[in-house]
Amino acid sequence: MKKHLVRFRRLWWLLPACLSGFLLAFAPAEHARAEEIACTGTDLVGQLAEKDPALLRKIKDEAAAIPNGKGLLWRVEKDGIAPSYLFGTMHVTDPRVTELPAAAKGAFAEAKTVVIETTDILDRNAMMAAMAEKPELMMFSGKENLADHLTQEERESVEKALKERGMPLGSVLKMKPWILISLVSLPECELQRQRQGLPVLDAKIAQEAKAEGKEVAGLETVSEQLAAMASLPMELHIQGLVGTLALGDRMDDLIETMVSLYLAGETGMFRPALGQLLRIEGQEADYAAFEKRMVEMRNYVMAERAEPLLESGSAFIAVGAMHLPGETGLVTLLRQAGYRLQPVH
Repeated sequence: MKKHLVRFRRLWWLLPACLSGFLLAFAPAEHARAEEIACTGTDLVGQLAEKDPALLRKIKDEAAAIPNGKGLLWRVEKDGIAPSYLFGTMHVTDPRVTELPAAAKGAFAEAKTVVIETTDILDRNAMMAAMAEKPELMMFSGKENLADHLTQEERESVEKALKERGMPLGSVLKMKPWILISLVSLPECELQRQRQGLPVLDAKIAQEAKAEGKEVAGLETVSEQLAAMASLPMELHIQGLVGTLALGDRMDDLIETMVSLYLAGETGMFRPALGQLLRIEGQEADYAAFEKRMVEMRNYVMAERAEPLLESGSAFIAVGAMHLPGETGLVTLLRQAGYRLQPVH
């Protein structure tokens, strides 16, 4: 088990979990098939109870110290205002995830306004237009290209891994490394579902809200999400690309592990579990930079923009579950803004 796990090195595969539905703009839509597309991953945390109980205890102890680390659905209250709900999502098409729990279904049914991270994901053309406005966030300009930032060893590693995926290095040299990470950081089963037009949970929630005549709003734009990702240092992007490509088909295990934690409502276990399983000792500064820009800084923006919607009452706010727990998570920030939040089990 330990020999298997030590190969898992970085947390950059979490990028699609931070950018809601971003890959949908790149995935060519096909007809959705009736049969389910099966994934083959293994829940690595689930295995620890038998194979490494000491490591499991360590993960649980770390998770227990994270505020608001249990529960996906939170009731948001303030005197004189109809209650609203905060719900943590996972940006995947897995049918276990896209089927809302009963309590969340009830909260959704009560809502007059449904809020997701960005409504841009509902319109492929709008997403593409937003990306076209600032191509420098995604593509190298002039003579600069990806190879300029790779050592010879890194270039050989990246070229080999991309070739195995049917992507010649020469065809993607103008892409910024984080775009490549986005394209290679999901297992084939998830990519197939997205190509066939199956929506990630956030998009499905918004689509159902529109069909029922509810108001739909967003907390961010896709341009803001892209800018947050592009703001990370190039060195960190390169490390992430090399590490993500090295995972290969083990990505299935990581996604299955994340889904299992999500379905259990163990949002506080995301970071400690993956940190231990990916063996990121010595990379704390790298992950801290990623977390600050992609989670923490966005939490403050989301909380501020959510307040007017909460003040109107009867809102159902659905954002990535990574944004809920912690001292700078949305649950804490909204409490600091004067709201009462309680988990709904």
